This record gives sequence, structure tokens and C-alpha cells, in this order.
Amino acid sequence: MSDHIDAARRHTWLQEAWPTILRTALRRKGLILFEDEASFAQWGSLSYTWARRGHQPEVPTSGKRKGYKVFGAIEYFSGRLFYQGIERRFTSESSQTFLQMLMAQTTQPLLLIHDGARYHTSKATEQFFAAHADRLTGYPLPSYSPDYNPIESLWKKTKQRATHNKYFKEFIALTVSVDKALAYFATHPETVFGLFGRYCEESGLELQQAA
Repeated sequence: MSDHIDAARRHTWLQEAWPTILRTALRRKGLILFEDEASFAQWGSLSYTWARRGHQPEVPTSGKRKGYKVFGAIEYFSGRLFYQGIERRFTSESSQTFLQMLMAQTTQPLLLIHDGARYHTSKATEQFFAAHADRLTGYPLPSYSPDYNPIESLWKKTKQRATHNKYFKEFIALTVSVDKALAYFATHPETVFGLFGRYCEESGLELQQAA
């Protein structure tokens, strides 16, 4: 575990911040979104696989360093997945574009849980949140706590389906493979909902009290 992890802040997040977010969402009839970003490399991703003894599998590579960037958010109460792929860098501007998409596809207040990436905390993003305070509220996770964001597990599952041990000669083949995997999860909310184990355990009593 990283030396930078603040155990006290992590404990406070689960025991105090999370129950408060949950009660606020229930009171406002809002959506709790765990948001994050992932990059999928054109050279694929390597993983363990089966092979005949003495025949080590080989995965060709194009040598191209291009990556497909994806913004994503999963909704706590329903397991609904929102995502948006881009071919440029993650920036405050592209992050705000994704937030605008979230607001366009929903009508409820959005309680957005995210990490401390610069484009989440920049002055421009803070101004964006302030301008849409009636719909959008941000809640930063404790530093160095990717395990507290369930969508991290979704990215792993997406790579398993889309890029593990695969060769993409053309960039479009990568984007199609990733989008196909994400479309699967978007139509199987029960799979996404299963990623919230930690928060279901921590909030079972809170759900009953706040309902």
C-alpha cells in the first residue's frame, strides 16, 4: 500500500462523507455518480492465457502509441453506465463536455464522486460546477484511493473484454472493440451494480434510515 495513503481520511470518507452523500441524494432524489477516466492503448494489453506446453502465445503489435481515452460514470442506485470516448487528451474542457453530456441525459441532481486529477480540480472546472450548482455537486475522494472508486473495476473488466491479448492494426479497430465492451456493460446494469460491494456494505443501515 502506498506510503501516501491517509488512513484517517479514508476512514472518514466511508464513515462520514459517504453516508452524508447518500442521505443528500435520497433527500434530493438525485443520482450518485462515481466518475473516472481510462486510456486504452492501441498496442493492447497483455494478460495470462492458456496455451499448449512449449508454445508461448505471441501477440503482434503495431508499435503505435496512440490511445483511446474514455470518460465514464456509473450510477449507484441503478448501475447505469454513462461514457464518452475521445481521441485527444483529458483536459478541463473535455471533462466539462462529458459533464454536459451527463446533464443532458438526466434530469435529476447529480452528485459526482471523483479523484483529484487536475482537470477535476482546475479553476475552470470549479467555475463550471459553480455555474451548474443547481444540478451538479462534486465530491473528491481521498488521495491515493482508487480502490474507493468502483468504476476502476469496470475499466479492468472492459480491458479484459476489449484489449487483453489483442492486436489492433488500425486505431478504429481499437475504438470499436472498446465501445462494444462498454455497450455491453451499459445494457447489463446488474453487472455494474455488482461493483458497489464496499458501498453497499457501508451504507445498508444508512439506506434504511434515510428512506
